[in-house]
This record gives sequence, C-alpha cells and structure tokens, in this order.
Amino acid sequence: MTALPSPPMTRPKLMALARQKLPCSAGSIPRSQLIKEKDDIDHYVEVNFKGLSKEEVAAYRNSYKKNICVDMLRDGYHKSFGEVFALMEQWDALREAARLRSVFWLQKPLEQQPDKLDFLYQYLTRAEAAERKGYLEDVYNNLYVLACYFDNPEDKWVRNHFYERCFEVAHLIKFDGGKKEAEAQAHLGLLYEEDGQLLEAAEHYEAFHQLTQGRIWKDETGRVLNLLACESLLRTYRLLSDKMLENKEYKQAIKILIKASEIAKEGSDRKMEGEACYYLGLAYLAAEEYETALTVLNTCSEISTHLSDDLGLGRAYEAIAKVLQSQGEMKEAVTYLKKVVEITRNNFQSLDIVRTSTMLGDIYNEKGQYSKASEYFQQAFNTSVELMNMPLMEETQVHYGIAKAHQVLLAMSSYIESEDASSLDYLLSWKECRSDNELDLVTGTSRRSTEENVSQYSEDLEKSNR
Repeated sequence: MTALPSPPMTRPKLMALARQKLPCSAGSIPRSQLIKEKDDIDHYVEVNFKGLSKEEVAAYRNSYKKNICVDMLRDGYHKSFGEVFALMEQWDALREAARLRSVFWLQKPLEQQPDKLDFLYQYLTRAEAAERKGYLEDVYNNLYVLACYFDNPEDKWVRNHFYERCFEVAHLIKFDGGKKEAEAQAHLGLLYEEDGQLLEAAEHYEAFHQLTQGRIWKDETGRVLNLLACESLLRTYRLLSDKMLENKEYKQAIKILIKASEIAKEGSDRKMEGEACYYLGLAYLAAEEYETALTVLNTCSEISTHLSDDLGLGRAYEAIAKVLQSQGEMKEAVTYLKKVVEITRNNFQSLDIVRTSTMLGDIYNEKGQYSKASEYFQQAFNTSVELMNMPLMEETQVHYGIAKAHQVLLAMSSYIESEDASSLDYLLSWKECRSDNELDLVTGTSRRSTEENVSQYSEDLEKSNR
C-alpha cells in the first residue's frame, strides 16, 4: 500500500531559524572549539541582530533536536514530544548495539538527520491535534504516512512502531465498516511475516481476510483488499506447511493446505487456485498418499491448461511424474517428464531443463538403458555449460560420466560374451589405441540382446517389487 501525498511542511519560528545552521556536524567537537563558537555567535548576534529575543538566540546555540523538542513543548504537543524522545533514545540504543556487532555500521544518529526530525514533528503534531478534535481517521492517516516514510531497511523498526500505532487507532474507527482495521491487520501480518513469526502473521492475515469478505474495498493502487488477503494467507500457509513437512508433520501440513485451497477458491483467482492445488499435491506426495496426490495434481494441470499457463503445467507434470515414479510406474513417469522437457525448452527455462533431463537420465540408468540415460545426462550437461553454472556443470558431468561408463561396460561385456575372434580382436585394438570412438557404435546382435536382457530384467524386478 502506498503512502498518502505529503502536505507542505510549515516550521515554527524557532525551527526555521535553527534550520539555517544545518547540516549538523558529524563527530565530536573539542570543548575549546565549542566555547570559541559560542563567543563568536554571541558577538555576531550582538553586532548584527540587536533586539533578538532569547528564543531566537537559542535557535542558533542549541541543537536542532533540542529546538524541535522545545517547539513541541511550547505549542502544547506533550504526547508528540514524549514519542519523539522515546524514539530517539531507542534509535541511539540500536545504533550502539549495532556498532558493537559491526565496525562497518555507519548509520547516523537521528539528531543528525534533520529531514527525518522534520517529518516526525510535522505528522506527530498533526496526529495529536486531530486526536484532540476526535478525528480518528486523520490520526490514522498521519501515522500511516509516517510508517510509509520509514519503510526502508535502515529504519524498518520505526515503520513497525507506527504500524502498531495505526493498529491501535484503527480499532476505534467504526464509521467506515472496518476498512482501516482491515488495513492495519494486513500491516501487522506483514510485520510478523518479515520477522519469521508465521503463526502470529497467519492470525492477523485471517482477521484481514475475515474483515474483507463480501467487500469491494480497494487500496490506493486499485487492488481489491480481499484478493490481497487471500494471497497473503496462501503465502503464509505455504511457509507454515514447508516447516511442517520438514518436521514430518504431514497431517498438519495437509490440513493447513486444504484450508489454503478453500481460500483460493473463494478468491475467484484460478491461477492462485492452481498454485494451492500444486502445493497440496506435493504434501500428499510427501505423506505417500499417492492416489490423492494424483487427483489433486491433475486438477492443477487442468487449471494450468485452461489458463494456458505453460510454466504451471510443466510444474504440475513434473510433480505427477514424481508420484508415478514413487508408485513404480516408470513408463508413465517418463511420458510426463518428456512433456516437461518440451515445455521448458519452448519457454527457455534452462534450470528446469537440467533438472528434468537429470530425472529422465536417472530413470533410464536404473532401467539399464544406458544409451538413453547418456543422451539425457548429456543434454543436462550441455545446458548447464550454456548457463556457466559451475556447481551444476560438475554435478551433471558426474551423472553423464557414470552413464557412459555403464554404456561402455555393457558393450565390453557383449564383445566378451560373443566368444568370436573378430569381436576379441576389435576389443583388443580398441584397448590399445584408446580412441574416442564409442565402443557400442559397432556392436552387433550380441550387444543389443545384452541391453535388452538388462532392461527386461530391471522391468521384471520392478513388477515383482510392486
């Protein structure tokens, strides 16, 4: 959600005078220099600005932070003064803690950042003035502008402080049907999600979703709040389910992903529904509930086909292939994986090509069809070379080397088993020259029958295991 437009700033007289001597000097200043500067200022004021009040003179002597605090107290904004003072103290404490952890941490203190002090002064005093008049929506808007202003990695804790203030005020606003409260729930959910507290984030996102049900509210960018609530809940539920699956809590993960799937259907977003089905299917696969996993993943593939979402379809086919592979249905798994390779190649998804080709190579390698295994491992290796990904190149190179070794070993065995002079002569000549020619290119019937026997044996073994 974006910040509201910033109204023009008006500074009190003391702040305006103090602003003229900014920017503040960094680092510590010797006491002798401070005394000299004070004497110079006194002399300059006495000669050039006769008739100035003590307050105007103080604007030149005091720090900008002190002038802002004095202005707040003089104008009666005691709550704003207390909040700014507490923020400055916390700022200094965090700086000191960060400085002890890292000597390269160079964030300046808040008193040396006049623009941020100005922003705090302007919007906190406006929020306090609106609170006195009972204009709670104006209070919320001013605090929200402050939260958006400090939405950067360096000042994120300040943003979180104002998000919490917005949440407190939003509960008191009743005339808007709960829209401000829904927005505040979303902000707090984001706060907890970024902090890794997923259960607390899910609670706030659930409240956000409940408040926006049946509403057509939109944010500043025109996005429907209920759809945002569904997306936020799905994201949090998926992160929670990932942790549950890591801990082998399959029932809890499936339960929360079923809930996510129901929310996705309610959001009337077919792509979001397809993603929910995909993650639910993976959870059923992890729990070894293969038939249910196939049913859910087939629904995911149907949605992707309807939306012409090739990437989603390829992802669904790959998951279906994993389920079939776990069931021992290798032929069907190979069919789906070949479809995935074709889809990923058409969409230039190189990493997916490497992964899927490696899966196909593993399947053919287990079946004893080493020539096909070598073909897919080589495809994976060539793609990793194009990506210039060294770890991936090394991994696929090992797979390719193992498959080629199996292929050569099978060819050598076939020559030895043939027990004829020509085969043995060729084998000896090949070993002497060690040429790069592949040994299985010149093998005859004996070689083919050996590979067929190995393949048939592996298929019979798979059937007996099933």
